[in-house]
Amino acid sequence: MRVLVVEDDEELQVAVPAALRSAKLAVDLAVDIAAADEALFVNAYDCVVFDRMFEIDGRKVDSLEYVGRRRKEGWTVPVLFLTGRDTLADRVDGFEHGGDDYLIKPFAVEELIVRVLSLVRRGPTIRPPIIRHADVELDTARRTVHRAGVLLTLRGKEFCVLEYLMSRPEQLVTRAQLIEHCWDGDGPMSNAVDVTITRLRNRLRGGPDLIQAVRGQGYRLVNPGQAR
Repeated sequence: MRVLVVEDDEELQVAVPAALRSAKLAVDLAVDIAAADEALFVNAYDCVVFDRMFEIDGRKVDSLEYVGRRRKEGWTVPVLFLTGRDTLADRVDGFEHGGDDYLIKPFAVEELIVRVLSLVRRGPTIRPPIIRHADVELDTARRTVHRAGVLLTLRGKEFCVLEYLMSRPEQLVTRAQLIEHCWDGDGPMSNAVDVTITRLRNRLRGGPDLIQAVRGQGYRLVNPGQAR
């Protein structure tokens, strides 16, 4: 499970991700709303932990505004707000703007972990149960892949890489992104990604190559006949 922490306090930038990683969660950090917006565009998260107030160019920015706007656009990722604002009106405001939980500072690390795990279990990002690209069909619930109606046998990393590419058709996906998503950013070098891609291409034989290598950068899922 992957969590984004959006926090501008330097101590909490260390403490909150460390606590969540101790619970075996993959954690990314964004230091402001702009960085959070970019991370949410690139990656799929199961929960976001937002600090409520940020200071940008000498002015206070409330993350409630950002979350409220995204909710109106149909964004469904569970959100936990961290804040020192502890009045009933503040808490109600947080929920009305799309927050799923609200934790007052200072807080116990154990409580933070329990609340985040609860949100992750309750409702991760709503994703299509079946993803299609060309003649490939990937079922995220059954963890199956078909090409031209033929069931393929994929290893865990191969399935994860294919799902990540298929959820971002035509977009460049870097080796670093694949390592972060499929290996939790821990351990393998970029050649592990290349080996997995090679195996995945072999599994997908039976039709035109759909995975385009972008030299020195990463890979892109393309339409039949475009891969080189």
